[in-house]
Amino acid sequence: MGAVMPSGRLLARTMAQYVDKDGEGPVVELGPGTGAITSALIDRGVDPRRLVLVEYNPGFCALLRDRYPQAKVVQGDAYRLRDTLWNVLSAPASAMVSGLPLVTKPMLTRVKLIRDAFASLAPKAPFVQFTYSVVPPIPKSLPGVSTEASERIWMNLPPARVWVYRKD
Repeated sequence: MGAVMPSGRLLARTMAQYVDKDGEGPVVELGPGTGAITSALIDRGVDPRRLVLVEYNPGFCALLRDRYPQAKVVQGDAYRLRDTLWNVLSAPASAMVSGLPLVTKPMLTRVKLIRDAFASLAPKAPFVQFTYSVVPPIPKSLPGVSTEASERIWMNLPPARVWVYRKD
């Protein structure tokens, strides 16, 4: 668990707004923890049957299975994303939403994660990540990748920002 506390409602809603609620493909959430962002996705209108929740902690997996029985909960390591998802997705993901504490990981680990994420995502699909840091969790200068950022969410404790990455 890398978060200081579970994501606030406004942060979770901000992340969910980047997901196409009417899309066809699965929506993968990395590090859902107790499900704050998961709930925001469902509140936005994402069908829970589209959700693939990748969680490392077995206790959180049990909690998620209980709270979101229609979602597919995968106990696995998001930092080994290709291995974790290789036989899980039946179609390219229409979005990937991450609550992982990326800034605590070495830069090479972060870049490998986003490259592996893009391999599982449909073209132009968003990889949505939040951070408490003032700098982006993944460099904005990756070749062939466009980025956008939300305004700082001051109402979150601690304040956070959402970054969205798309493969061009």
